[in-house]
Amino acid sequence: MAEAHQAVAFQFTVTGEGIDVSLNHEALKAVYDSSKRSWKKRLSRFRNHLVTTTYPASPASWLAVVSVVLAFSLARIDPSMGMIATVREYLPLGSYLDTGTSSYMSTIVFATIVWLVGIYSMRYMLKFVLSYRRFMYEPRGKSSLLTKIWVICLKVFCTRKPQLYSYQATLPNLPLPSIDDTLRRYLRSVRPFMDDEKYNKMERLATDFKQNLGMRLQRYLYLKWWSSSNYVSDWWEEYVYLRGRSALMVNSNYYGLDTIMWQSSRFQAARAANVTLSCLKFRKEIFQETLDPIMVQNLVPLCSWQYERLFNTTRIPGLETDKVVTFHTSRHVAVYHMGRFYKLLFQINGYNLNACELEQQYQYILDDDTEPGEGDKYIPALTAGERIPWAAARQKFFKSGDNKVSLDIIEKAAFVVVLDEDEHDYDPDDYTQLDRFGRSLLHGKGYDRWFDKSFNLVVFKNGRVGCNAEHSIADAPIMAHLFEYAYAEDYITLGYREDGHCRGTITKELSPPQLLKWNIVPELLGVINTSREFAINLANDVDLHVKVHNAFGKGLMKKCKVSPDAFIQMAMQLAYYRDQGRFNQTYEASMTRLFREGRTETVRPCTIESCDFVRSMDNPEYSAEKRLELFKKAVDVHVKSYRDAMNGKGIDRHLFCLYVVSKYLEEESPFLHEALTEPWRLSTSQTPHQQTKKMDLVKHPEYISAGGGFGPVSDDGYGVSYIIAGENMLFIHISCKVSCPTSNSRKFGQAIEKALADVKNLFKID
Repeated sequence: MAEAHQAVAFQFTVTGEGIDVSLNHEALKAVYDSSKRSWKKRLSRFRNHLVTTTYPASPASWLAVVSVVLAFSLARIDPSMGMIATVREYLPLGSYLDTGTSSYMSTIVFATIVWLVGIYSMRYMLKFVLSYRRFMYEPRGKSSLLTKIWVICLKVFCTRKPQLYSYQATLPNLPLPSIDDTLRRYLRSVRPFMDDEKYNKMERLATDFKQNLGMRLQRYLYLKWWSSSNYVSDWWEEYVYLRGRSALMVNSNYYGLDTIMWQSSRFQAARAANVTLSCLKFRKEIFQETLDPIMVQNLVPLCSWQYERLFNTTRIPGLETDKVVTFHTSRHVAVYHMGRFYKLLFQINGYNLNACELEQQYQYILDDDTEPGEGDKYIPALTAGERIPWAAARQKFFKSGDNKVSLDIIEKAAFVVVLDEDEHDYDPDDYTQLDRFGRSLLHGKGYDRWFDKSFNLVVFKNGRVGCNAEHSIADAPIMAHLFEYAYAEDYITLGYREDGHCRGTITKELSPPQLLKWNIVPELLGVINTSREFAINLANDVDLHVKVHNAFGKGLMKKCKVSPDAFIQMAMQLAYYRDQGRFNQTYEASMTRLFREGRTETVRPCTIESCDFVRSMDNPEYSAEKRLELFKKAVDVHVKSYRDAMNGKGIDRHLFCLYVVSKYLEEESPFLHEALTEPWRLSTSQTPHQQTKKMDLVKHPEYISAGGGFGPVSDDGYGVSYIIAGENMLFIHISCKVSCPTSNSRKFGQAIEKALADVKNLFKID
């Protein structure tokens, strides 16, 4: 009760002698400090809003324009051609002001109008300049005259250092392709793996769709394109992610690994403290908009919209659809350890804990031997199971009491930290260690990750870290940026003492983290156990292999004058054909963040040209020179397809949106049904790196993360994620299902390794 009394700033009692007033000055000071911080944040947001909305100019430019117009007016020169006098006539309260004051005010109003017109003109001009895409199709070092002029214009516009969201309003909208172009690209993309009968059927369906229903759907979709900032993203988030009723674990969430070639500390609490502090610094830079926006070739900005929901965000289950909720601020993280949840404050009365103090708090949790209550240990399994049981349980059992309080603490946390009791590491002589590392981050035990949270920072007993991220909130490049930044802060800025503990000193006596309480009734325990059994079965069906390919990397691919991504994709096509004996529709994720609120588009690496190349590799009738020729043709087609997807000329998002419109109109389309139900038996993605300037990964490749991965997309297919780690290494994450008799992650990893070597040998380069 002492804390409750201290929390009261103003008390009074009525006695026989009158009213006795008591003021708690310490509490009043805390209220004052809290109010001051709140106003500082509001002013900061207002300032950032002004700076962002006036970019590429600045708020100070208003003063310059007003000064110039006033100077002309004082010199008895009317720069407005009579407009200032017109403004004076309609100026409110103008009749009550003297002539001089009225003149000044009307001049300032006119100058402000000129300034606003100038600002918006510059923004539209910058938007027009950023719409230029020809540079992406030109060979490196061989820019056309038009591209050179464009670069000059871009540099003229962007002389000021941008903030994180400075370019948002000037990014162009994602273009809407024509029906003709999309159908032509689609039919060409499916030709390699469809027999003549099936292809002819699809051709007839496509022709009928184009001549009848397609054009009607396109007109509705055009209205959507015209009235929204991005005609895909909101529908993609809702119908692909939030309306999905299957489990997030394995099916949707993805994971990221530590930097396995380097380990800064083997103390779990110390590593947790440093990485937590690093993530919070990233959050602060997002909030203050001081984080540098990602630029393509240091010229063209990418959309920063997804950073808004990286922290303080959770996915809340619903019976029909989930929703994503971002809380305005948060001063704590939720920590899970040995079946217990804790609320750990990282900011107390405006004071931010340092790394040493955070380590102490984490160590308290690690040392706590409190036994969790019955069912407490398995509560996170609710987020690992199917969405409908979790949504129903949330509505029934988490609306009041301890359950509501504890759930609110988790959902309103900046993020979740898992202090895992297991150890994971990398051993070059034992590949299974890295496989177990990846599996632990992808699904854990099925009940020790809060899969609804934007991300879980997982810290293992030996100091290794990783993450599990919710996909609807942000795509992998955003999460990769966060952890690349966090690792750089951890290794370079914060560092550790020689004994492996955090630097700094403890300056305050801190209360221990708050242990969360739950009220698990028998009916709720039954739901938890059902979800746990489902999650365990789902996790046990995952076959995951993390392949470390160190025979060669990007350096050799560049010597071959081939796009590294295309090199790897063609090798995967060859490996898949050798593994399965057939070609299949292949998915590669490409970003569309060159456009406002852009997320992803699909590249289809299985092309007519890639199949010609693959067939030639094991056919003795083809010479090495002919195989190389076919490889280069396949690479050229793939590179163009990738660029088209980045520039809004893809296939799949357009077809998806047409399908959504058809459902709104209650129209059935045989073509869209066939096109969108074709399985993706090979789903691939590349994880980017070097998104921060905090460390030079070329000089220090040991700091590069081992990337991350995701679960298999189809029951009889593979999910493959890869990261090009420096000049001489690749990390390839391969997943499939144990229950599928025709797939095996390790076997496919070996096939990819052999295919990479076979492609390399075509160039006869050491």
